[in-house]
Amino acid sequence: MIMNPEVIERFRYISSQAKDQKVSSYQGLLSCRYGYGRAIEKVNQGEFGRNFLGINIKDDTCNFTLCKGIGEDGHKGLAARYIGNMLMDWLDITEDWSSAEFQSYLHNIPPLSIADVNNEIRSNVSNSEFMRVFLDEQPLHNSDVMYICGRIELPTLDNPIGRIWMAWQGDTRLRFWRDGLEVSQFFNETMTENEWWSANHGTVGGSPHVYQSRLEYGMPMRLLLYTEALSDLDPIRDWLPDEQVQILFDAPHTNGLREDAAYLEFAW
Repeated sequence: MIMNPEVIERFRYISSQAKDQKVSSYQGLLSCRYGYGRAIEKVNQGEFGRNFLGINIKDDTCNFTLCKGIGEDGHKGLAARYIGNMLMDWLDITEDWSSAEFQSYLHNIPPLSIADVNNEIRSNVSNSEFMRVFLDEQPLHNSDVMYICGRIELPTLDNPIGRIWMAWQGDTRLRFWRDGLEVSQFFNETMTENEWWSANHGTVGGSPHVYQSRLEYGMPMRLLLYTEALSDLDPIRDWLPDEQVQILFDAPHTNGLREDAAYLEFAW
């Protein structure tokens, strides 16, 4: 992995909760696949999805977050979008990767305000759709979000030791392969439906789970994140081509997804 200083790789994706995203790929120093789908009921009624997906790749670093709105979030996924954007901002600027610093940040995120609702809706829909949705909005209550966020710093020829840092709360799937061997045992017992972030109460059910590890130059690795709607992936350890992942989003056996779905995969 040799970096050319004259070539700056950039890729950014922020999901629109107003429309679906077919399984797509970005190929650079880091390979990335992503997809976003709404439950068929929401598609038919033109409603927002509750999930949020954010990716920001620059050269040999990548920040990412996957959030899932839960509970009585009747605000079309705005809480997931809000915390997702806040986490992306923190990943971009933090220099303290300790568990204590991350938990402190989560506890100090201000609750969503009407101004935040205004901004989040505007960033997610056209002006005409914004007016229709905004007139429907009420102050946010019981807006809870499960999340995974992280940062990958790739090892390079000049810097052969990289780093992966991740934090999460909730039952979203988190799977990791090193040199072809899945090493997700550490995460399995920490993926629980009893933990989340609340717009009104901060972290609920315990402290965030934080994982940090060195990345060795030349060792192939794969990281896979997805929401419970894609649980058919749980027993599958092999890499799947795009069209097979897309089948899970299309869900032909149920005439569409029963729940919102998000998918994010990295390989290097």
